[in-house]
Amino acid sequence: MVDTVRERPRSSQAVRFEFSGNQPEDAVRDLSGVYSGDAWVARPTDGPFEYRYTALGDTDVTVRRAQLHGSLHGVVPAGGEYVVVWVGAGSGEVERHGGRCPLPIGRPVLLPPDDEYAFWSADHDHRIVHLDREFVQRIAASRTGDVGPLRFDDRREVDQETARRWEGVLVALARSLRVGGPESSAWHTAKELAVEVFLEAFPPRPGDLPAVLGQPRNARLRAAVQYIHDHAAEPVTVTELSAVSGLSVRSVQESFRRVFDVSPLTYLRHVRLDRVRAELLELDPQVGAVGDVAKRWGFAHLGRFSASYAERFGEYPKQTLRR
Repeated sequence: MVDTVRERPRSSQAVRFEFSGNQPEDAVRDLSGVYSGDAWVARPTDGPFEYRYTALGDTDVTVRRAQLHGSLHGVVPAGGEYVVVWVGAGSGEVERHGGRCPLPIGRPVLLPPDDEYAFWSADHDHRIVHLDREFVQRIAASRTGDVGPLRFDDRREVDQETARRWEGVLVALARSLRVGGPESSAWHTAKELAVEVFLEAFPPRPGDLPAVLGQPRNARLRAAVQYIHDHAAEPVTVTELSAVSGLSVRSVQESFRRVFDVSPLTYLRHVRLDRVRAELLELDPQVGAVGDVAKRWGFAHLGRFSASYAERFGEYPKQTLRR
């Protein structure tokens, strides 16, 4: 194993490390350590167990390769860097909102950036790019002028053209490291390109909080609203909103009434309906299922969901799906 970090100008540091071995327990120790993972399990499949994991770049962007002859399962905590995986071979699945989703071969996939997730993988060869959140924020702000928090939809499926662009990013990153290393101008250009294509592949949803929350008097309410937006697919209670905002339960309810003229849970329902609509507009009507989308966003009773949807948008969800 090699693990070195060298000083770089402008607060970036070079990153280079490598793990390899042939024992499942060593793989769990090394690989779960990289991701601060929990309950990881590695096992042989058909033949000798082997693993190799390499990383090269800097603290803004690292290019990684994960190779495994065997199976691996574990849980990764929320937060950390943005991680984009390109599956070259083998199988992989990620659990999102209670459902296991296969990782497609030859297309970039954003791993859940803001939620804990479980994964399953076997006999894989993955190209992985880690993007520092502050670096992504800085590049995004320089392009759009928006300095607000960025939120990404990790369920977005990347089209073929964008997938080709991301494959080009992988080539450019590897070439710049091979030729000049992480101190070179070529690397600086390549990693900025990586962020630009990342933002195209997974467009952020900046500014989806109402502008009225920018007023100083609504600072605590903003924390509650932000929590709703970040956890819309999960059960959310007024008690939780009280805890994250520092307001009493009664004050939370009064603040939502004062600013939005609805209760906190009605506001949550509206956010969920908006998320359902956005997803339905992107789905292929031949393969999309309204019920699956609705359940993913917390609607257990499909009849009541359909009525609420029609009241909010003036059409039924199946009509949206057929657009």
